[in-house]
Amino acid sequence: MMIRILTADHVREALPMPKAIEAMKRAFGQLSAHQADIPLRGRLATEKGITLLMPAFLRQSRELAIKIVSIYGDNPRMGLPTVAGLVMVLDPQTGMLLALMDGTSLTAIRTGAAGGLASELLSRKDAGTVALFGAGVQGKSQLQGVMAVRNIRKVWILDSSLNQAEKLAAEMASWSSCPEIVAKKSSDRDVREAISQADIVIAATTSLTPLFNGNDLRPGTHVTGVGSFTPQMQEIDELTVRRARVIVDSREACMAEAGDLIIADAVISAEIGEIVNGVFPPRQNDQEITFFKSVGVAVQDAAAAATVLAEATEKGLGTLVSLF
Repeated sequence: MMIRILTADHVREALPMPKAIEAMKRAFGQLSAHQADIPLRGRLATEKGITLLMPAFLRQSRELAIKIVSIYGDNPRMGLPTVAGLVMVLDPQTGMLLALMDGTSLTAIRTGAAGGLASELLSRKDAGTVALFGAGVQGKSQLQGVMAVRNIRKVWILDSSLNQAEKLAAEMASWSSCPEIVAKKSSDRDVREAISQADIVIAATTSLTPLFNGNDLRPGTHVTGVGSFTPQMQEIDELTVRRARVIVDSREACMAEAGDLIIADAVISAEIGEIVNGVFPPRQNDQEITFFKSVGVAVQDAAAAATVLAEATEKGLGTLVSLF
């Protein structure tokens, strides 16, 4: 049996943002319909780091995958990334391995696609200005997700490092239909100005404390938070959470991991999959403030990886090898 090996470049080619957003609709819809099996995340530590195993099976779409992520803090000293990911796609009929692919690029794209899906469902249709906190890999992917579903005309890039903000701005200049870009270091004045103009606010940082004051949000603003992933981290302040209709990727995961919601004792309105499935409505009016919080769930990897494999097979991407 042949196994397809796919690099990060192959993953990016096989998973353009529109296809990734469709995969997230499929994944979240099945998750909220209780048509997905997600065992507890496996955790294996050594003296130098930790390896996480995240399996998922989508019953309706028959997509089965396991993501393996290793986090080793000393790796940069050896010229290696701190975080390394690999995704295995399996045949649900036989359990046989179908593909191995880079998990780091896949995770970035599928997380950006979740933000894009949230903006499609929850932001105003005329939303044109984005305030992005965090100019790293995930900030870039979040912008790509939003720009796939809305006509974005202006982007504020706010980062603790002005150099990082300007680096992303320079890269965006080569994108098709590039919006007006304002790159700034995250000073109080620039943050307030950006928030006062923004139709969509994206938080993609590792900040332990809130990035902006919820009083500065205009009615009708949509906020996406993807950075905080522990009960102690809080990118989004309590005022924003209280003003907003709160939507999550997974109630269970967010109430266990998302400090933004735990600290604020948030009331969750719906899972995004419930909106996809028509159980709850999307944005209800142009004055509503919405907040989508995502900590990431394994169904996203399974759906994204299946999409990559199908596209790569059609295009002949990757290297085929046999283990037998």
